Amino acid sequence: MVKLRLKRCGRTQRAVYRIVAIDVRSRREGRDLRKVGFYDPIKNKTYLNVPAIIYFLERGAQPTGTVYDILKKAEVFKELRPTETKFT
Repeated sequence: MVKLRLKRCGRTQRAVYRIVAIDVRSRREGRDLRKVGFYDPIKNKTYLNVPAIIYFLERGAQPTGTVYDILKKAEVFKELRPTETKFT
C-alpha cells in the first residue's frame, strides 16, 4: 500500500518537509517512490505537484492526517472525480 506522507529535511530546529509517495512498510526517512511536494511549516509555504498527487490518489494512495490537511487547504480534492473522493 502506498501513502502520501511527510519526509523530514532541513537542519536542527529548522525542519522542512517533503511530501512523498512511499510504501507503508518504509520508515520515515526511507526510499520514496516519488517526491510530490514540499512543505515549510515555519514560513508556511507549500509547493505541490498536483498532477502527480492526483495520479497517486486515483490509484489508491492514502494521505496521512497532516498531508490530508495540506491537500485540503490547497483544494486538491476538488480536482478529483466525484466518485474518487472516499476520504473523510
